[in-house]
Amino acid sequence: MTMRFVRVWLPVAIIAGGIIVIIATGGSETGLEGGAGIIGAGASVWLLNVIFRVGVAGERDRDAEDEARAFYTEHGYWPDEAPAEPPPTEAGAPAPRESPHRAAPPHARHPSGRPGGPARRPPRRP
Repeated sequence: MTMRFVRVWLPVAIIAGGIIVIIATGGSETGLEGGAGIIGAGASVWLLNVIFRVGVAGERDRDAEDEARAFYTEHGYWPDEAPAEPPPTEAGAPAPRESPHRAAPPHARHPSGRPGGPARRPPRRP
């Protein structure tokens, strides 16, 4: 109830106060300026509430993403996906497929397979 009052009824009350000031002063220049300032204050309270709610919604999205990542880390699949089928355990089961991410063969100049491995012979000078 308190949050609804702050989100809806407080800005409405402030804006209504601005309208009352305009009417009470008979529409004079000073009354219009003061009423417009009060109406602007009510609009700013409403806008601050909207911006705050958008920020809170973003926090909920981040929390849901963190929970999904924790689930993936624990189980190996995303919560909205079906788990992977377990490999068959029968005697006539086909052999598992080779991984498409296999390691490349070592480079000819780098026997260890990586730059920065064992030092090679320096080049000959003419």
